[in-house]
Amino acid sequence: MSATKSVADPVDALKEAHRATWADGNYSAVAQLMEDVPPHMLSAVGVDVHHRVLDVATGTGNVALRAARSGAQVTGLDLTPELLDIAAVRAAALGAEVEWIQGDAEALPFPDQSFDRVLSAFGIQFAPRHEITTGELMRVCRPGGAIALANWTPEGMIGQQFAILSRYLPAPPEFASPPPLWGSEQHIRDLFSTFDVELEFERAVLAATFGSAEELMQFYEANYGPTIRAKAALERNGRWDDCRAELANLFQSQNRSTDDADLRIEAEYMLIVARPQ
Repeated sequence: MSATKSVADPVDALKEAHRATWADGNYSAVAQLMEDVPPHMLSAVGVDVHHRVLDVATGTGNVALRAARSGAQVTGLDLTPELLDIAAVRAAALGAEVEWIQGDAEALPFPDQSFDRVLSAFGIQFAPRHEITTGELMRVCRPGGAIALANWTPEGMIGQQFAILSRYLPAPPEFASPPPLWGSEQHIRDLFSTFDVELEFERAVLAATFGSAEELMQFYEANYGPTIRAKAALERNGRWDDCRAELANLFQSQNRSTDDADLRIEAEYMLIVARPQ
């Protein structure tokens, strides 16, 4: 009698929770704030008509759609089918050709050395087992190709936001590494240490303007799946108000605006380029 997996498996159960989390809210609104990042990534590695490109954890397709404009053969993969549906609608509206596939960053459904460029913006860092994800990125990228990743740093505003949430929410399973570690240069060097690869690092910021810290807080509560889920969980034990106050204080402390009426935030991310030899 053969054994079969079920959602009772802790890894599968966590990924089911991730699917539901990212399907919540309106991720398209959040993704609009990140549209300056794909050009940064693509300029770092170069993408043209001769390339096969994979966008891992594509979400609503920001990177994949930008890469398709170059004429490359592009595949966008994500764990959450609801996000892929939105990406497909966007592609149709733009007349862009992208193959959309539901799949897991820890088990990419492609043969070895299938792609010239493997990309991910704020996506793979949420896959729980970083070593497995790294192995998969390297496996599907051909030697002489390039992997480009944009990840939130632990020190930046988004990394600090996750740190606040982690103090209020139950600890993740032992096999799951914290997402902001993907924005740590030493962590990346450790992950790629067993591979023949050249690494490049660049810190950058993604800026956005809101009317106030309260407006940004309401934006997260309405649109961002992890915040929506955290709020629902913490309201049940009466802790959301405290957590919310800490988040709002963080947003205000990060204000870079010179106009008292506005909130300008600059969320730091790390651009990592890995070139398999």
